Amino acid sequence: MIINHLLIRLKDSSDTKIEETQEVLLKMKGNIATLLDMQVKVDIRRDSSSYDLMLITKFASITDMEAYLVDPLHQEISIFIGSVLDSSASVCYEA
Repeated sequence: MIINHLLIRLKDSSDTKIEETQEVLLKMKGNIATLLDMQVKVDIRRDSSSYDLMLITKFASITDMEAYLVDPLHQEISIFIGSVLDSSASVCYEA
């Protein structure tokens, strides 16, 4: 299984923008065939070193993850994320 953690820091870290971004990300759940599971977690520390959200995605294989990356819904959501993103970091690993 391939698991990817994407940390997201938004330009606007207001509760409203964090909630909106979480809702947009969750539109992928159950709508992309190769995406086995996903979660979107909101940071509770809210300090200067924190990221606002963490997207956790799970795939059966790296090939499935690559298919997810080019899926039209993922591409659409990536455009939105790009418009609100300040910075991001990710870790992808095999479990």
